[in-house]
Amino acid sequence: MKKALGVAFFFLVLAESFSLAYENPLPLPQANVLPLELSDQFEFRKFDIFINAQLRPRATPMVTRELMVYMERHRSTWGAIDGQETNAKTGEFFTFFWRAKRQADLTLRFEYRQSNLKNLVQAREIYYPAARGSHESHFDILGNDYSEDGR
Repeated sequence: MKKALGVAFFFLVLAESFSLAYENPLPLPQANVLPLELSDQFEFRKFDIFINAQLRPRATPMVTRELMVYMERHRSTWGAIDGQETNAKTGEFFTFFWRAKRQADLTLRFEYRQSNLKNLVQAREIYYPAARGSHESHFDILGNDYSEDGR
């Protein structure tokens, strides 16, 4: 009986860890200017930008000996079977690590510009109800957004 409960608990924890996968937020139709409120209660700890761009035709592929870079490139296109699916998973990946020292309802907003759209500011938002502690947020500019609008 204890073994069955242990196995059931293991699968419950495993299912919960798979459900924590993030969804990439969609672009906002209109990126209005928000009031800026600075506070020491909220801080960005670190950010990471990973560019998974396709190679140009007839270009010599850049061979890397760094296994972590090689792994990250393959992880970002995991599950892509053909070229169309690989293109849909190609782009820029932004990861932000931040901390809230007190509990608050927060909206994390990522504003960006792309080279082909000139001065048009685009934005994506993630809402965190009752956020407190350390968090990790992901924003991905992939597929047609990346290939047609530029970096």
